[in-house]
Amino acid sequence: MGAAVDIPVRRIAIIGNPNAGKTSVFNALTGLHQKVANYPGVTVEKKEGKITFDDGTSATLLDLPGTYSLNANSPDERVATEVLLGRREDTPPPDLVICVVDASNIERNLYFVTQIIDCHLPILVALNMMDIAERDKITIDTKRLSELLGVRVVPMIASRGIGVSELRAAAAMKNAVSARSRQWTLPAPVQAEYDELREILQRDGRLSEPLAFHEAAMLLTSPGALHDHEDRFSPEVIAHVKKDHQKLDFLGYDCQSLFVESRYDWINRICSEAVTKKSLVGLSFTDKLDRILTHPVWGLLVFLAVMSLIFHTIFSWANIPMQLIGGFFNWVGTKVVSVTPPGDVQNLIVQGALAGVGAVVTFLPQIMFLFLFLGLLEDTGYMARAAFLMDNIMRKVGLHGRSFIPLLSSFACAIPGIMSTRTIESRKDRIVTMLVVPLIGCSARLPVYTLLIAAFIPTKKLFGIFSLPGLTLVSMYLLGLVMALGMAWLFKKTLLRGEVPVFIMELPPYKRPSLRSVLIQMWERSLQFLKSAGTFILGVSIVLWFLASYPKIEHGTSAEQLERSFAGQAGHLIEPLIKPLGFDWKIGIGLIGSVLQREVFVSTMGTIYNIQDADKGQGNVSLLDRLHSDTDPATGLPTFNILTAICLMVYYVLAMQCMSTVAVVRRETNGWKWPIFQIVYMTALAYGVTFLVYRVGLFFMKG
Repeated sequence: MGAAVDIPVRRIAIIGNPNAGKTSVFNALTGLHQKVANYPGVTVEKKEGKITFDDGTSATLLDLPGTYSLNANSPDERVATEVLLGRREDTPPPDLVICVVDASNIERNLYFVTQIIDCHLPILVALNMMDIAERDKITIDTKRLSELLGVRVVPMIASRGIGVSELRAAAAMKNAVSARSRQWTLPAPVQAEYDELREILQRDGRLSEPLAFHEAAMLLTSPGALHDHEDRFSPEVIAHVKKDHQKLDFLGYDCQSLFVESRYDWINRICSEAVTKKSLVGLSFTDKLDRILTHPVWGLLVFLAVMSLIFHTIFSWANIPMQLIGGFFNWVGTKVVSVTPPGDVQNLIVQGALAGVGAVVTFLPQIMFLFLFLGLLEDTGYMARAAFLMDNIMRKVGLHGRSFIPLLSSFACAIPGIMSTRTIESRKDRIVTMLVVPLIGCSARLPVYTLLIAAFIPTKKLFGIFSLPGLTLVSMYLLGLVMALGMAWLFKKTLLRGEVPVFIMELPPYKRPSLRSVLIQMWERSLQFLKSAGTFILGVSIVLWFLASYPKIEHGTSAEQLERSFAGQAGHLIEPLIKPLGFDWKIGIGLIGSVLQREVFVSTMGTIYNIQDADKGQGNVSLLDRLHSDTDPATGLPTFNILTAICLMVYYVLAMQCMSTVAVVRRETNGWKWPIFQIVYMTALAYGVTFLVYRVGLFFMKG
């Protein structure tokens, strides 16, 4: 028998304009069979999934960043273009391109489709959001559209799963159709120069046909491209392009306008035959909603009400699953105690690993609900309105609405927020945004907030609707947002002065969210949180257990052992610095541990109190109860109270307690200047504001 031959796995790229529903299509085709990484050398997310066909075969589906055209401006757009054209060595060119098109905005979306057709790439058009088009009185003859484009068109509503099986069946076909001749025309002199340049690039430059088509158009339409990419072309190509520009300029042709206008002329001819639009009587559904949601006053009130309702719901819905998870870890701890002999091994598992990881994982339900609600708001199209609404506020601090998008991303994590600043054109605005992004309340802070709120904020209701714990949580997020805007204003007035650029942003139509897509995103982010708890936080908990358990003392209580341990000595060392903030040495240990990651504070407190109370037989007492009942042995007063909890939350709102974020800022700014400045200013800001809050709180408590 001959050796088995490995059949290469087909690679299918999915691409489309932003807000066309590309993520919903990708999730519908792949389900949970996904993995996320970064492209080598850049901070652009690389998402791959597995798509299985009816005949049992499969292919790799690559989700490319959204882009409006192959003429890339931002890093994520450049990655999408490079992958499509086979220019990235780390990613093979796709065997098929699925281009997702928003049926309700078909003219603009077809511009990108025609660019892919020009490059002779095998293409399949997923005509998504057909329900939105129908709502807007747009009728599309998909059969005629397919004939005019020369490619297969599959109508679908990805959010409801409609058309997904048809798209999967079309993608399974190995003989995907791609147009072999451009169907839009240029003036004869321009056409002649374009064809000649394309042939030279293929022959002398040894470029592939798709890449030669793209490069020829780029060089003719953008004189600056020749200068920016001069090292990629031979002297003959450079001389030829310069001659072309001189000739066409002399003849009076504006190539940049001609290529765009000629392409849109063809698109308009296609739409005149395949698309029918009925004029709407009065305002559309989207316009009616936007009159309220983008109003400078009512829109802002709605935004605040929505966020308040979300955080109130997070506390209400997450309570029972949190209790179940806490009970599970207590049960595991009890079982470990029953099967292992007393000693350091048992203490390491129960007081170190289980106490540390369990204290953080308990808050997983609240984090999942946060990701769920943010995903729903984004999928409905509301988040784009929030950015538009914030443009007026952002401009007052010297930035524009585009800088608000990284701030929104940072509600999940500051790292993708910092990465998304690469879409901002001005370097000064990028740096300002990066400097203030970590002030936004990320999900890593949520376990800290919820631990302290659940322990010390009474469960009262205001106006019979909003709970005091929920409003407290909202106030922490608002404090971070207000401080971020305030610091941005200060930086734009001092260190990084510059003009405020014009903000142009597409507002997508409102649509029914894809619950499947939102749940998949929620699961991915929650899984990343669990991986962090299972690796990094577990490691920190074990190290902390050792530092809090050694050196051993004889004939001492658990509390005395903790106080004299390496960790206790470190806490006492910094206690004079943090005493003016209302913090004791045990909180100091938590602050030191959470310099790496904020949520480590919770696992640190869990480990510390398990060790401190080891001789009290409190194995099943929750961390909340231990914080509530802890007293200062010297004074007999509670270590924690409502003022201490508020001060701790304020400190974590403002302090830079995440070294991963610092590393990303260093990479994005190509140096240590701005990361070091960020650490210094945020630490000083956190200390100063917390000190002020503590002193004001003491004044009112005494009064």
